[in-house]
Amino acid sequence: MPVLRALPHRARALCLWQEGLTTMMSWFLVGLGLVILLLAGDALVRGAVNLSLRLGVPALIVSLTIVAFGTSAPELLISIQAILDNAPGIAIGNVVGSNTANILLVLGLPAIFSTLHTSHCDSRKTYVYMVFATLLFIALSMDGIYTWRSGIFLLIGLGLVLADSVRDAHAHRKACANPAGATENPDEIEGADPDMPWWQIIVFLILGLAGLPLGAELLVENAEIIALSYGVSEAVIGLTLVALGTSLPELATTMMAALRRQADVALGNVIGSNMFNLLAIIGVATFVGPIPVPYEFLVFDLWVMLGASILIVPFVFFGRDINRLWGLALTALYILYVVVVLS
Repeated sequence: MPVLRALPHRARALCLWQEGLTTMMSWFLVGLGLVILLLAGDALVRGAVNLSLRLGVPALIVSLTIVAFGTSAPELLISIQAILDNAPGIAIGNVVGSNTANILLVLGLPAIFSTLHTSHCDSRKTYVYMVFATLLFIALSMDGIYTWRSGIFLLIGLGLVLADSVRDAHAHRKACANPAGATENPDEIEGADPDMPWWQIIVFLILGLAGLPLGAELLVENAEIIALSYGVSEAVIGLTLVALGTSLPELATTMMAALRRQADVALGNVIGSNMFNLLAIIGVATFVGPIPVPYEFLVFDLWVMLGASILIVPFVFFGRDINRLWGLALTALYILYVVVVLS
């Protein structure tokens, strides 16, 4: 009898141990998937950029399209994989959470260590585009679901922005006092290497194309397991764990830009990334499947994202620098947001 009475307790302990082991393994695999995504995304950018330049595609077009799409490839693959796995909350949570983290954390944390002298850069036009993209994204969410029709509107917005960027870039190049016959400098493009051999380009492309879906599948499937184990929704995991992970490259770039006193790189990186997340990632993902908008997003998270975007108006329009005090305030707001979401 004592043995029989002890069995349920032992079985319960064994189940708890197995659940804990599964959760630990899921955390490890989420981290592994994120690392694979980041490395594969970098490999794809390097391979695609150098292949395009070898094929004679102008450096300007490469920088505005291939690099932009390539650096957002991890987020795009996560969204697509989440929809295929019937976990669309991770897809929308990743985008909304990343945009909020990009402004509050990616701009705030580096400013604690070194002031971002944003008063010296002019990003007003791009910022206005980002705000319009945010408003369009929120307006389309009011239906309670993003469908392929929503995706068409988002992708039209992306096309207009890219077309205007190409026009501005050409106008800027004509206005510059360059010597006659001067050519574009491919070295200025991220991932460009004029001396990269063909075999290396092919290896980068294979690694990128194979690694992205593998990393996305690992991250999404195990993020779902973590969500279940902690009793939270997939959207919350997307807003926090997945979003923070995919914002790490922007955080690293901005940290280095702050230390090098290149505030224009830092602010432009955040604004461009946010605009691309809203228009391109969800725009493309809607053609894989519909993306329902959780009620919590409609009443809270989308408006936090918009509010965070409005917070940087003083740095964009009024010549204010993001100093240490501002950095502490922005970082504290992000921590508060995560606490509220998790609670």
